[in-house]
Amino acid sequence: MDMVNLLWVGLGLAVLNALLLLWLIFSGPDDPTQRATERFQMELLKAVKANSEQVAADLRREMNESSRAGRTELTQNLSTFQRALVHQSGEATRTQNAQIDAFGQQLTLLQKSLSDTLNQQLTGLSESNARRMNEVRETLEKQLAQLQTTNAAKLDEMRATVDEKLQSTLQARLGESFKQVADRLEQVHKGLGEMHTLAQGVGDLKHLLTNVKTRGIFGEAQLASLLEQVFVADQYAAQVATRPGSKNVVDFAVKLPGKLENGEPLWLPIDAKFPNDDYERLLEAQERADAVGADAAGKALESRIRFEARSIADKYVEPPYTTDFAILFLPTEGLYAEVLRRPGLMTALQRDYRITLAGPTTLLAMLSSLQMGFRTLALERRSSEVWQVLGAVKNEFGKFGDVLAKVKSQTETVLKTLDSAETRSRAMGRALKKVEALPDPQTQALIPQDRDFDSEPEAG
Repeated sequence: MDMVNLLWVGLGLAVLNALLLLWLIFSGPDDPTQRATERFQMELLKAVKANSEQVAADLRREMNESSRAGRTELTQNLSTFQRALVHQSGEATRTQNAQIDAFGQQLTLLQKSLSDTLNQQLTGLSESNARRMNEVRETLEKQLAQLQTTNAAKLDEMRATVDEKLQSTLQARLGESFKQVADRLEQVHKGLGEMHTLAQGVGDLKHLLTNVKTRGIFGEAQLASLLEQVFVADQYAAQVATRPGSKNVVDFAVKLPGKLENGEPLWLPIDAKFPNDDYERLLEAQERADAVGADAAGKALESRIRFEARSIADKYVEPPYTTDFAILFLPTEGLYAEVLRRPGLMTALQRDYRITLAGPTTLLAMLSSLQMGFRTLALERRSSEVWQVLGAVKNEFGKFGDVLAKVKSQTETVLKTLDSAETRSRAMGRALKKVEALPDPQTQALIPQDRDFDSEPEAG
Protein backbone atom coordinates (compact mmCIF):
# COMPACT_ATOMS: atom_id res chain seq x y z
CA MET A 1 0.00 0.00 0.00
CA ASP A 2 2.90 2.42 0.75
CA MET A 3 4.32 1.85 -2.67
CA VAL A 4 0.96 2.52 -4.32
CA ASN A 5 0.51 5.75 -2.38
CA LEU A 6 3.95 6.92 -3.39
CA LEU A 7 3.12 6.20 -7.02
CA TRP A 8 -0.05 8.28 -6.80
CA VAL A 9 1.77 11.17 -5.19
CA GLY A 10 4.47 11.12 -7.85
CA LEU A 11 1.86 11.14 -10.62
CA GLY A 12 0.02 14.06 -9.03
CA LEU A 13 3.22 16.11 -8.78
CA ALA A 14 4.08 15.36 -12.43
CA VAL A 15 0.62 16.47 -13.57
CA LEU A 16 0.88 19.63 -11.49
CA ASN A 17 4.29 20.40 -12.96
CA ALA A 18 2.91 19.96 -16.51
CA LEU A 19 -0.03 22.27 -15.80
CA LEU A 20 2.25 24.96 -14.48
CA LEU A 21 4.43 24.78 -17.58
CA LEU A 22 1.43 25.09 -19.85
CA TRP A 23 0.18 28.06 -17.86
CA LEU A 24 3.52 29.81 -18.19
CA ILE A 25 3.63 29.19 -21.92
CA PHE A 26 0.14 30.53 -22.66
CA SER A 27 0.12 33.46 -20.11
CA GLY A 28 -0.66 37.13 -21.11
CA PRO A 29 1.62 40.31 -21.57
CA ASP A 30 4.54 41.15 -19.27
CA ASP A 31 3.79 43.30 -16.13
CA PRO A 32 5.24 43.53 -12.57
CA THR A 33 2.50 41.40 -11.12
CA GLN A 34 3.08 38.90 -13.82
CA ARG A 35 6.78 38.83 -13.15
CA ALA A 36 6.23 38.33 -9.47
CA THR A 37 3.84 35.62 -10.23
CA GLU A 38 6.34 34.02 -12.55
CA ARG A 39 9.08 34.12 -9.87
CA PHE A 40 6.69 32.52 -7.44
CA GLN A 41 5.85 29.95 -10.00
CA MET A 42 9.50 29.30 -10.68
CA GLU A 43 10.21 28.79 -7.01
CA LEU A 44 7.14 26.63 -6.71
CA LEU A 45 8.34 24.61 -9.70
CA LYS A 46 11.74 24.18 -8.11
CA ALA A 47 10.12 23.04 -4.89
CA VAL A 48 7.81 20.65 -6.80
CA LYS A 49 10.76 19.36 -8.77
CA ALA A 50 12.82 18.78 -5.63
CA ASN A 51 9.86 17.12 -3.98
CA SER A 52 9.31 14.99 -7.08
CA GLU A 53 12.92 13.89 -7.09
CA GLN A 54 12.69 13.02 -3.39
CA VAL A 55 9.50 11.10 -3.97
CA ALA A 56 11.06 9.28 -6.93
CA ALA A 57 14.13 8.39 -4.85
CA ASP A 58 11.94 7.14 -2.00
CA LEU A 59 9.85 5.24 -4.52
CA ARG A 60 12.92 3.56 -6.02
CA ARG A 61 14.22 2.66 -2.57
CA GLU A 62 10.89 1.22 -1.51
CA MET A 63 10.60 -0.76 -4.76
CA ASN A 64 14.10 -2.19 -4.33
CA GLU A 65 13.39 -3.22 -0.75
CA SER A 66 10.00 -4.71 -1.76
CA SER A 67 11.57 -6.64 -4.65
CA ARG A 68 14.35 -8.05 -2.39
CA ALA A 69 11.81 -9.11 0.21
CA GLY A 70 9.55 -10.65 -2.48
CA ARG A 71 12.43 -12.59 -4.03
CA THR A 72 13.50 -13.92 -0.64
CA GLU A 73 9.97 -14.99 0.24
CA LEU A 74 9.46 -16.53 -3.24
CA THR A 75 12.68 -18.52 -2.91
CA GLN A 76 11.63 -19.86 0.46
CA ASN A 77 8.17 -20.78 -0.79
CA LEU A 78 9.64 -22.53 -3.85
CA SER A 79 12.01 -24.61 -1.74
CA THR A 80 9.19 -25.62 0.58
CA PHE A 81 7.01 -26.58 -2.46
CA GLN A 82 9.81 -28.66 -3.99
CA ARG A 83 10.35 -30.57 -0.74
CA ALA A 84 6.61 -31.21 -0.44
CA LEU A 85 6.39 -32.29 -4.09
CA VAL A 86 9.30 -34.73 -3.73
CA HIS A 87 7.76 -36.19 -0.59
CA GLN A 88 4.32 -36.57 -2.27
CA SER A 89 5.90 -38.13 -5.38
CA GLY A 90 7.69 -40.75 -3.24
CA GLU A 91 4.51 -41.56 -1.39
CA ALA A 92 2.55 -41.86 -4.67
CA THR A 93 5.21 -44.12 -6.16
CA ARG A 94 5.15 -46.43 -3.18
CA THR A 95 1.35 -46.51 -3.24
CA GLN A 96 1.26 -47.28 -7.00
CA ASN A 97 3.84 -50.05 -6.65
CA ALA A 98 1.77 -51.64 -3.93
CA GLN A 99 -1.39 -51.38 -6.06
CA ILE A 100 0.39 -52.82 -9.10
CA ASP A 101 1.64 -55.77 -7.07
CA ALA A 102 -1.85 -56.42 -5.75
CA PHE A 103 -3.36 -56.10 -9.26
CA GLY A 104 -0.76 -58.54 -10.67
CA GLN A 105 -1.65 -61.11 -8.02
CA GLN A 106 -5.35 -60.68 -8.76
CA LEU A 107 -4.66 -60.97 -12.53
CA THR A 108 -2.69 -64.18 -12.01
CA LEU A 109 -5.50 -65.69 -9.98
CA LEU A 110 -8.07 -64.60 -12.56
CA GLN A 111 -6.02 -66.06 -15.43
CA LYS A 112 -5.71 -69.37 -13.65
CA SER A 113 -9.43 -69.43 -12.94
CA LEU A 114 -10.30 -68.61 -16.55
CA SER A 115 -7.89 -71.26 -17.88
CA ASP A 116 -9.47 -73.93 -15.67
CA THR A 117 -12.97 -72.88 -16.66
CA LEU A 118 -12.11 -72.88 -20.41
CA ASN A 119 -10.50 -76.29 -20.19
CA GLN A 120 -13.59 -77.69 -18.54
CA GLN A 121 -15.89 -76.08 -21.12
CA LEU A 122 -13.74 -77.30 -24.03
CA THR A 123 -13.71 -80.79 -22.68
CA GLY A 124 -17.47 -80.80 -22.26
CA LEU A 125 -17.96 -79.26 -25.73
CA SER A 126 -15.72 -81.87 -27.38
CA GLU A 127 -17.64 -84.68 -25.74
CA SER A 128 -20.97 -83.11 -26.76
CA ASN A 129 -19.80 -82.62 -30.37
CA ALA A 130 -18.61 -86.19 -30.57
CA ARG A 131 -21.98 -87.46 -29.40
CA ARG A 132 -23.82 -85.22 -31.84
CA MET A 133 -21.57 -86.25 -34.73
CA ASN A 134 -22.28 -89.88 -33.98
CA GLU A 135 -26.00 -89.16 -33.93
CA VAL A 136 -25.82 -87.20 -37.20
CA ARG A 137 -23.74 -89.95 -38.84
CA GLU A 138 -26.25 -92.59 -37.86
CA THR A 139 -29.15 -90.42 -39.08
CA LEU A 140 -27.41 -89.74 -42.42
CA GLU A 141 -26.61 -93.40 -42.95
CA LYS A 142 -30.26 -94.29 -42.40
CA GLN A 143 -31.46 -91.51 -44.76
CA LEU A 144 -28.89 -92.47 -47.42
CA ALA A 145 -30.00 -96.06 -47.26
CA GLN A 146 -33.63 -95.03 -47.68
CA LEU A 147 -32.70 -92.61 -50.50
CA GLN A 148 -30.73 -95.28 -52.32
CA THR A 149 -33.64 -97.65 -52.09
CA THR A 150 -36.09 -95.00 -53.32
CA ASN A 151 -33.75 -93.88 -56.14
CA ALA A 152 -33.22 -97.44 -57.32
CA ALA A 153 -36.98 -97.93 -57.57
CA LYS A 154 -37.46 -94.61 -59.38
CA LEU A 155 -34.55 -95.36 -61.71
CA ASP A 156 -36.10 -98.68 -62.62
CA GLU A 157 -39.37 -96.93 -63.39
CA MET A 158 -37.63 -94.18 -65.40
CA ARG A 159 -35.53 -96.79 -67.27
CA ALA A 160 -38.65 -98.65 -68.26
CA THR A 161 -40.40 -95.42 -69.34
CA VAL A 162 -37.34 -94.18 -71.29
CA ASP A 163 -36.96 -97.56 -72.98
CA GLU A 164 -40.56 -97.46 -74.10
CA LYS A 165 -40.29 -93.85 -75.36
CA LEU A 166 -36.95 -94.53 -77.05
CA GLN A 167 -38.33 -97.56 -78.76
CA SER A 168 -41.38 -95.69 -80.04
CA THR A 169 -39.34 -92.59 -80.98
CA LEU A 170 -36.68 -94.70 -82.73
CA GLN A 171 -39.31 -96.53 -84.71
CA ALA A 172 -40.98 -93.22 -85.66
CA ARG A 173 -37.66 -91.62 -86.62
CA LEU A 174 -36.57 -94.65 -88.61
CA GLY A 175 -39.91 -94.64 -90.41
CA GLU A 176 -39.54 -90.92 -91.21
CA SER A 177 -35.93 -91.40 -92.31
CA PHE A 178 -36.84 -94.28 -94.60
CA LYS A 179 -39.68 -92.19 -95.98
CA GLN A 180 -37.34 -89.23 -96.61
CA VAL A 181 -34.78 -91.53 -98.24
CA ALA A 182 -37.51 -92.98 -100.46
CA ASP A 183 -38.67 -89.47 -101.38
CA ARG A 184 -35.10 -88.38 -102.13
CA LEU A 185 -34.53 -91.47 -104.26
CA GLU A 186 -37.71 -90.72 -106.12
CA GLN A 187 -36.53 -87.13 -106.65
CA VAL A 188 -33.14 -88.40 -107.80
CA HIS A 189 -34.89 -90.72 -110.21
CA LYS A 190 -36.95 -87.84 -111.51
CA GLY A 191 -33.80 -85.69 -111.73
CA LEU A 192 -32.04 -88.41 -113.69
CA GLY A 193 -34.98 -88.49 -116.06
CA GLU A 194 -34.87 -84.72 -116.39
CA MET A 195 -31.10 -84.83 -116.92
CA HIS A 196 -31.61 -87.45 -119.61
CA THR A 197 -34.20 -85.21 -121.22
CA LEU A 198 -31.86 -82.22 -120.84
CA ALA A 199 -29.02 -84.20 -122.39
CA GLN A 200 -31.25 -85.01 -125.29
CA GLY A 201 -32.17 -81.32 -125.53
CA VAL A 202 -28.50 -80.31 -125.43
CA GLY A 203 -27.78 -82.84 -128.13
CA ASP A 204 -30.65 -81.46 -130.19
CA LEU A 205 -29.37 -77.91 -129.55
CA LYS A 206 -25.87 -78.94 -130.51
CA HIS A 207 -27.21 -80.58 -133.64
CA LEU A 208 -29.30 -77.48 -134.30
CA LEU A 209 -26.32 -75.17 -133.91
CA THR A 210 -24.37 -77.10 -136.51
CA ASN A 211 -26.48 -75.28 -139.09
CA VAL A 212 -24.89 -71.96 -140.02
CA LYS A 213 -28.22 -70.24 -140.59
CA THR A 214 -29.57 -71.43 -137.25
CA ARG A 215 -26.46 -70.15 -135.46
CA GLY A 216 -26.95 -66.78 -137.15
CA ILE A 217 -30.58 -66.60 -136.01
CA PHE A 218 -29.54 -67.51 -132.43
CA GLY A 219 -26.91 -64.74 -132.36
CA GLU A 220 -29.30 -62.15 -133.79
CA ALA A 221 -32.03 -63.10 -131.29
CA GLN A 222 -29.69 -62.70 -128.34
CA LEU A 223 -28.42 -59.38 -129.70
CA ALA A 224 -31.99 -58.14 -130.17
CA SER A 225 -32.81 -59.12 -126.55
CA LEU A 226 -29.89 -57.08 -125.21
CA LEU A 227 -30.84 -54.04 -127.29
CA GLU A 228 -34.44 -54.23 -126.07
CA GLN A 229 -33.25 -54.23 -122.45
CA VAL A 230 -31.37 -50.93 -122.86
CA PHE A 231 -32.87 -48.85 -125.67
CA VAL A 232 -36.33 -47.84 -126.77
CA ALA A 233 -37.54 -48.84 -130.23
CA ASP A 234 -36.59 -45.57 -132.00
CA GLN A 235 -32.99 -45.65 -130.74
CA TYR A 236 -31.88 -48.58 -132.91
CA ALA A 237 -32.92 -50.44 -136.07
CA ALA A 238 -32.55 -53.94 -137.55
CA GLN A 239 -31.26 -54.93 -140.99
CA VAL A 240 -29.80 -51.51 -141.80
CA ALA A 241 -27.85 -50.71 -144.97
CA THR A 242 -25.24 -48.42 -143.46
CA ARG A 243 -23.43 -47.78 -146.77
CA PRO A 244 -25.31 -45.63 -149.32
CA GLY A 245 -26.23 -47.71 -152.38
CA SER A 246 -25.10 -50.99 -150.76
CA LYS A 247 -27.31 -54.06 -150.48
CA ASN A 248 -25.38 -55.43 -147.47
CA VAL A 249 -27.38 -54.97 -144.29
CA VAL A 250 -26.01 -55.22 -140.77
CA ASP A 251 -27.92 -57.15 -138.10
CA PHE A 252 -28.52 -54.07 -135.91
CA ALA A 253 -27.40 -50.44 -135.81
CA VAL A 254 -27.73 -47.92 -132.98
CA LYS A 255 -28.89 -44.37 -133.80
CA LEU A 256 -26.38 -41.94 -132.34
CA PRO A 257 -27.33 -38.33 -131.47
CA GLY A 258 -26.87 -35.86 -134.30
CA LYS A 259 -27.89 -36.09 -137.93
CA LEU A 260 -26.07 -35.73 -141.23
CA GLU A 261 -26.64 -32.83 -143.61
CA ASN A 262 -29.21 -34.89 -145.53
CA GLY A 263 -31.13 -35.63 -142.34
CA GLU A 264 -30.01 -39.25 -142.09
CA PRO A 265 -28.98 -40.56 -138.62
CA LEU A 266 -25.46 -41.55 -137.64
CA TRP A 267 -25.26 -45.35 -137.19
CA LEU A 268 -23.19 -47.61 -134.93
CA PRO A 269 -23.10 -51.06 -136.67
CA ILE A 270 -23.41 -54.18 -134.50
CA ASP A 271 -23.19 -57.60 -136.18
CA ALA A 272 -23.53 -61.01 -134.52
CA LYS A 273 -21.18 -63.85 -135.47
CA PHE A 274 -21.17 -67.39 -134.08
CA PRO A 275 -18.23 -69.52 -135.35
CA ASN A 276 -19.35 -72.49 -133.30
CA ASP A 277 -17.70 -75.18 -135.52
CA ASP A 278 -14.18 -73.92 -134.88
CA TYR A 279 -14.95 -73.39 -131.19
CA GLU A 280 -16.36 -76.95 -130.80
CA ARG A 281 -13.27 -78.45 -132.51
CA LEU A 282 -11.08 -76.50 -130.06
CA LEU A 283 -13.05 -77.79 -127.06
CA GLU A 284 -12.96 -81.39 -128.33
CA ALA A 285 -9.19 -81.19 -128.82
CA GLN A 286 -8.73 -79.77 -125.32
CA GLU A 287 -10.88 -82.58 -123.85
CA ARG A 288 -8.74 -85.18 -125.68
CA ALA A 289 -5.58 -83.42 -124.41
CA ASP A 290 -4.55 -83.12 -128.07
CA ALA A 291 -2.12 -80.21 -127.95
CA VAL A 292 -1.49 -80.26 -131.72
CA GLY A 293 -5.19 -80.40 -132.54
CA ALA A 294 -6.00 -77.68 -129.97
CA ASP A 295 -3.33 -75.42 -131.45
CA ALA A 296 -4.63 -75.96 -134.98
CA ALA A 297 -8.25 -75.39 -133.87
CA GLY A 298 -7.21 -72.21 -132.00
CA LYS A 299 -5.46 -70.85 -135.09
CA ALA A 300 -8.50 -71.70 -137.22
CA LEU A 301 -10.79 -69.89 -134.75
CA GLU A 302 -8.49 -66.87 -134.76
CA SER A 303 -8.42 -66.82 -138.56
CA ARG A 304 -12.23 -67.04 -138.67
CA ILE A 305 -12.56 -64.10 -136.24
CA ARG A 306 -10.16 -62.01 -138.34
CA PHE A 307 -12.13 -62.88 -141.48
CA GLU A 308 -15.45 -61.87 -139.90
CA ALA A 309 -13.97 -58.62 -138.59
CA ARG A 310 -12.62 -57.74 -142.05
CA SER A 311 -15.99 -58.55 -143.58
CA ILE A 312 -17.84 -56.27 -141.12
CA ALA A 313 -15.37 -53.44 -141.74
CA ASP A 314 -15.70 -53.75 -145.51
CA LYS A 315 -19.48 -54.05 -145.59
CA TYR A 316 -20.81 -51.80 -142.81
CA VAL A 317 -18.23 -49.21 -141.70
CA GLU A 318 -18.58 -46.07 -143.81
CA PRO A 319 -17.81 -42.71 -142.10
CA PRO A 320 -19.42 -40.15 -141.97
CA TYR A 321 -22.60 -42.23 -142.38
CA THR A 322 -21.46 -44.54 -139.59
CA THR A 323 -19.02 -44.40 -136.77
CA ASP A 324 -15.40 -45.17 -137.61
CA PHE A 325 -15.73 -48.50 -135.80
CA ALA A 326 -18.18 -51.41 -135.48
CA ILE A 327 -18.96 -54.06 -132.87
CA LEU A 328 -18.59 -57.81 -133.46
CA PHE A 329 -20.95 -59.59 -131.07
CA LEU A 330 -20.15 -63.14 -129.90
CA PRO A 331 -23.36 -64.65 -128.38
CA THR A 332 -21.73 -66.92 -125.73
CA GLU A 333 -19.43 -66.00 -122.88
CA GLY A 334 -17.27 -69.10 -123.43
CA LEU A 335 -16.57 -68.20 -127.05
CA TYR A 336 -15.88 -64.57 -126.09
CA ALA A 337 -13.47 -65.63 -123.31
CA GLU A 338 -11.67 -68.02 -125.67
CA VAL A 339 -11.20 -65.25 -128.25
CA LEU A 340 -9.90 -62.88 -125.56
CA ARG A 341 -7.29 -65.50 -124.59
CA ARG A 342 -5.76 -65.26 -128.07
CA PRO A 343 -2.64 -63.07 -127.52
CA GLY A 344 -2.89 -59.70 -129.31
CA LEU A 345 -6.02 -60.61 -131.26
CA MET A 346 -8.35 -57.97 -129.85
CA THR A 347 -5.71 -55.23 -130.25
CA ALA A 348 -5.06 -56.30 -133.84
CA LEU A 349 -8.78 -56.20 -134.68
CA GLN A 350 -9.12 -52.68 -133.31
CA ARG A 351 -5.95 -51.47 -135.03
CA ASP A 352 -6.38 -53.14 -138.45
CA TYR A 353 -10.14 -53.27 -138.90
CA ARG A 354 -11.52 -50.87 -136.26
CA ILE A 355 -13.65 -53.71 -134.87
CA THR A 356 -14.43 -54.10 -131.15
CA LEU A 357 -15.26 -57.55 -129.77
CA ALA A 358 -18.11 -57.91 -127.25
CA GLY A 359 -19.72 -60.76 -125.38
CA PRO A 360 -23.22 -60.69 -123.83
CA THR A 361 -22.07 -59.05 -120.58
CA THR A 362 -19.61 -56.69 -122.26
CA LEU A 363 -22.12 -55.54 -124.84
CA LEU A 364 -24.72 -54.87 -122.14
CA ALA A 365 -22.24 -52.62 -120.35
CA MET A 366 -21.41 -50.80 -123.60
CA LEU A 367 -25.04 -50.21 -124.43
CA SER A 368 -25.77 -48.97 -120.90
CA SER A 369 -22.90 -46.49 -121.19
CA LEU A 370 -24.24 -45.27 -124.55
CA GLN A 371 -27.70 -44.82 -123.05
CA MET A 372 -26.26 -42.70 -120.21
CA GLY A 373 -24.41 -40.62 -122.80
CA PHE A 374 -27.64 -40.14 -124.76
CA ARG A 375 -29.42 -38.92 -121.62
CA THR A 376 -26.60 -36.51 -120.76
CA LEU A 377 -26.64 -35.07 -124.27
CA ALA A 378 -30.41 -34.68 -124.15
CA LEU A 379 -30.12 -32.79 -120.89
CA GLU A 380 -27.50 -30.48 -122.40
CA ARG A 381 -29.72 -29.80 -125.40
CA ARG A 382 -32.69 -29.07 -123.19
CA SER A 383 -30.73 -26.71 -120.91
CA SER A 384 -31.22 -23.74 -123.28
CA GLU A 385 -34.95 -24.44 -123.42
CA VAL A 386 -35.02 -24.62 -119.63
CA TRP A 387 -33.33 -21.23 -119.38
CA GLN A 388 -35.86 -19.72 -121.79
CA VAL A 389 -38.71 -21.13 -119.72
CA LEU A 390 -37.10 -19.75 -116.56
CA GLY A 391 -36.83 -16.30 -118.21
CA ALA A 392 -40.52 -16.35 -119.11
CA VAL A 393 -41.38 -17.50 -115.60
CA LYS A 394 -39.32 -14.63 -114.21
CA ASN A 395 -41.29 -12.08 -116.26
CA GLU A 396 -44.59 -13.60 -115.25
CA PHE A 397 -43.42 -13.70 -111.62
CA GLY A 398 -42.88 -9.92 -111.74
CA LYS A 399 -46.44 -9.46 -112.97
CA PHE A 400 -47.65 -11.85 -110.30
CA GLY A 401 -45.90 -9.68 -107.69
CA ASP A 402 -47.85 -6.64 -108.87
CA VAL A 403 -51.10 -8.58 -108.65
CA LEU A 404 -50.19 -9.71 -105.14
CA ALA A 405 -49.51 -6.10 -104.14
CA LYS A 406 -52.97 -5.10 -105.35
CA VAL A 407 -54.54 -8.02 -103.50
CA LYS A 408 -52.62 -7.06 -100.36
CA SER A 409 -53.86 -3.44 -100.61
CA GLN A 410 -57.45 -4.54 -101.10
CA THR A 411 -57.14 -7.04 -98.24
CA GLU A 412 -55.80 -4.33 -95.93
CA THR A 413 -58.78 -2.10 -96.84
CA VAL A 414 -61.20 -4.92 -96.06
CA LEU A 415 -59.42 -5.64 -92.76
CA LYS A 416 -59.61 -1.98 -91.78
CA THR A 417 -63.36 -1.96 -92.57
CA LEU A 418 -63.85 -5.11 -90.49
CA ASP A 419 -61.91 -3.57 -87.61
CA SER A 420 -64.11 -0.46 -87.78
CA ALA A 421 -67.25 -2.61 -87.82
CA GLU A 422 -65.98 -4.60 -84.87
CA THR A 423 -65.27 -1.38 -82.97
CA ARG A 424 -68.80 -0.11 -83.66
CA SER A 425 -70.21 -3.49 -82.63
CA ARG A 426 -68.40 -3.31 -79.29
CA ALA A 427 -69.66 0.26 -78.79
CA MET A 428 -73.23 -0.84 -79.44
CA GLY A 429 -72.79 -3.79 -77.10
CA ARG A 430 -71.61 -1.49 -74.32
CA ALA A 431 -74.59 0.80 -74.94
CA LEU A 432 -77.01 -2.17 -74.80
CA LYS A 433 -75.64 -3.70 -71.60
CA LYS A 434 -78.25 -1.85 -69.53
CA VAL A 435 -81.11 -3.06 -71.75
CA GLU A 436 -82.81 -6.21 -70.48
CA ALA A 437 -82.77 -9.07 -72.97
CA LEU A 438 -86.12 -10.56 -74.07
CA PRO A 439 -86.86 -14.29 -73.93
CA ASP A 440 -86.32 -16.31 -77.11
CA PRO A 441 -90.05 -16.68 -78.05
CA GLN A 442 -90.60 -12.90 -77.88
CA THR A 443 -87.39 -12.30 -79.80
CA GLN A 444 -88.51 -14.67 -82.58
CA ALA A 445 -91.92 -12.98 -82.69
CA LEU A 446 -90.39 -9.53 -83.08
CA ILE A 447 -87.52 -10.54 -85.34
CA PRO A 448 -88.50 -13.59 -87.44
CA GLN A 449 -85.61 -15.72 -88.62
CA ASP A 450 -84.88 -16.45 -92.29
CA ARG A 451 -84.92 -20.23 -92.43
CA ASP A 452 -83.51 -20.36 -95.92
CA PHE A 453 -80.57 -18.25 -94.81
CA ASP A 454 -80.04 -20.32 -91.68
CA SER A 455 -80.21 -23.59 -93.56
CA GLU A 456 -77.80 -22.42 -96.24
CA PRO A 457 -74.48 -24.27 -95.86
CA GLU A 458 -71.47 -22.23 -94.96
CA ALA A 459 -68.94 -21.56 -97.67
CA GLY A 460 -65.50 -22.96 -97.40
